[in-house]
Amino acid sequence: MVKINGEYFDLAGKTISEYLATTNYNPKRIAVEHNGDIVPKAQYAETVLADGDSIEVVSFVGGG
Repeated sequence: MVKINGEYFDLAGKTISEYLATTNYNPKRIAVEHNGDIVPKAQYAETVLADGDSIEVVSFVGGG
């Protein structure tokens, strides 16, 4: 199981890109942290999730 933003999902073996494709996140307005490290957008397709991983997805919101 992979912990994403505090919830557990059965995503072991999937890439970050594969996970994000199933969500409504705007890829241009997010940052992804994988086990405490920020993942560059260029590495989303090659970063494979494993059991026990922790992911945080942060959305940037504009406003004033």
